[in-house]
Formats: sequence, C-alpha cells, structure tokens
Amino acid sequence: MAEKDTGAERTEEATPKRIEEARKKGDVARSRELGTFVMLLASLVGFAMLGSTGVAAYKRMAQNQWRIEREFLFSDQGLLNGLYVPFIEALWISAPFLFLMFVAVFIGPLFMGGWVFSITSLKVDLKKLDPMSGIVRLFGIQSLAELFKSVLKVVVLGVLSVLMFKLYIDDFVLLGSLPINDAVSSMFSIIFTIILVLVMSLSLVAVVDVPYQKWSYAKKLRMTFQEVREEQKEQSGNPEVKGKIRQMQQANANRTMLLDVPEADVVIVNPTHFSVALRYDDNLIAPVVVAKGVDHMALKIREIAKHNKVEIFSAPPLARALHRHSEVGEAIPSELYLAVAQILAYVLQVKEASFSEGRRLTRPSSFTIPKSLDSSE
Repeated sequence: MAEKDTGAERTEEATPKRIEEARKKGDVARSRELGTFVMLLASLVGFAMLGSTGVAAYKRMAQNQWRIEREFLFSDQGLLNGLYVPFIEALWISAPFLFLMFVAVFIGPLFMGGWVFSITSLKVDLKKLDPMSGIVRLFGIQSLAELFKSVLKVVVLGVLSVLMFKLYIDDFVLLGSLPINDAVSSMFSIIFTIILVLVMSLSLVAVVDVPYQKWSYAKKLRMTFQEVREEQKEQSGNPEVKGKIRQMQQANANRTMLLDVPEADVVIVNPTHFSVALRYDDNLIAPVVVAKGVDHMALKIREIAKHNKVEIFSAPPLARALHRHSEVGEAIPSELYLAVAQILAYVLQVKEASFSEGRRLTRPSSFTIPKSLDSSE
C-alpha cells in the first residue's frame, strides 16, 4: 500500500468521504473470527436458557427409540418411520438453537462494519483474474496475516481438542453403560462444556483479529496528500471556478441593475468615485436604490442617466453614505430620509421648471448625515 501509480506514498488517514465511498462498494472492515464467536456464543446462551427443555425432549425421544415393539419390526413403514420420526423430533429440539445462530449471523456484523448491501461486489472484476495480481496477493501481508490466524486457530483448537479428549474420554465410554436419562444429561453437559471452551478459545482469536482487521482496513484506505487536496477541492469547490462563477453572477447583476437606471428619479454622485440611483413614488414607503457602483460602474450609471435625462445630483458625503449602507432593491436607511427628501424635492422642482420658464430654483447645499453613516473616501 506504499505506492500508487504516481509513486506517492499513502501517508494520510482516509477522509469520511473516502470511507463512505468504500462502504457503498461493500468494502468495510470485517472479522470472520468475530462472526464465528458471536454464533457460538448465541448457541451457548441457547443451551443455558433452553437446555433443560431440550434435555427433557431428547430423553423422551431416546426412550421412544429404544422401546421397540414387535408390531414395529414387522411393519412395512417401520424402518421409514424409525428414521423419519427421530429426524423430525431432533430438528424440533434443535430448532431454538439453530434460530439463535441464524439471528447471530445478522447480529454479528453490527459489532464491526454494520450491515452493508451493495451490488458492486457482485460485478465481475477482470483484474482479479490476472495471474500476477493473484501471486502478489498470495504473498502479500494480508495473506500472511490470514495464514497466521489459521495456524493460530489450528494450534489453539488442536491443543484444546486433545485436552478435552483426555478429560472426557472416560465419560464418553461410560455413556453406553448408563441409564438413558443419566446418559442424555451427561451428554448435554459435555456438549455444553465443549461449546464453552470453544467460545473462550475463539474469543482469544477474535481479540487478536478485530484490532488487526481495523488497522488493515484503515491502512488500505489511506490516501496520498494529493488525493486529500483534490477531495477538499471537490468538496469546497475549486477557487478559480468559484471566482469565475462569482464574476459571471456579478456581471449579470450589473447588467440587470443598469437596465433599471432609466427608471430612477435621481442619481446621487461623488464625481470622483460613487454613483447611487434612487427611485421614489407614492406607492413606496421610502426611496429605493435601483443601482449603485464605484469607479467604472459609477461612470456607466452616470452615462445611462444622462442619456435618459435622469437628474444627476452631486453630493459626495451622501453618495458615499448611500453606497456603503444601502443595497440594490432595498429602501435607503431611515437616517438618510431627510437628506434624500431635500434632493428629491429639488428634482421635482427641476421637472416642474421645465414647463415654466423664468422660475428660480433653490438647490440644496447642505445635508444632515449622521456620523455613524458618514464615510470618507
């Protein structure tokens, strides 16, 4: 796992996105030893909870089997019934334990990796048919680890089998000489002890296997530094692409904004930098900003205003305050109502004067702008 096609080392831990993608493909950390341990533990719990009922049922079945009637021997269906009936009874006795083990098959994965359903794992991967890849996997770390686990299980279970055989050999020999009830009770006791020992032995193997599988899975999903950077770019967006998108959005907004300038009643400017176009009618609570801009955009707004005979009024402090504290499509701040009202009143006088010659107009020369809204260039 040290290298990829680029030769870069996988030194970075897998990101949540990488883990989720692997999970969607059915690739999760798994421990077969843990699953086997859970199944045997379930059967052990089944023996502890239902053992007495099972022993009693098996005793009745054994007594019926060893009680052979003369009619049974000469019956045409005797042999068939002698095989079929005990099989059904034994299956019925073992059903609770088999059910517990069946449930354990589905519970086991919850302890490591959880339930995963993916059709990706069902697809045929031709790369797995490559002989060279197979040889590499055969002598890889994963295969060596699996070999070590198998040897460990064989050694542990082999040693325990020898010890259990020596411990219970005499009891097995005596089963044939005991009464049926005693023999059955003794047999179930031996089986319970054997399963208990198996569970304890496999728990040792699982304790070793679970941390290894988690470590191996995390190592397999490690990423190169470049892969982490590329993923971060995908999630947060490429800065260059985002910048171009913002530029396009701003350009579209500017074009839309300039289309509204002819509808403005006045454009308040600072001749050097700022232009703010305002519109007001009786249906509005306060004047609304229809366009604003600085430098090149401010000049564009003034040009459109001149072309459409919109009044342009120079008021540098007010233009700066409006540009800084108002947004296109929104009403102006209430603190600037009075100053803007003076200008709108003057604009109205200009429009009326165009129909009556010789009328003198009083141009506003000073405005009341709160210090909190005043801003210098």
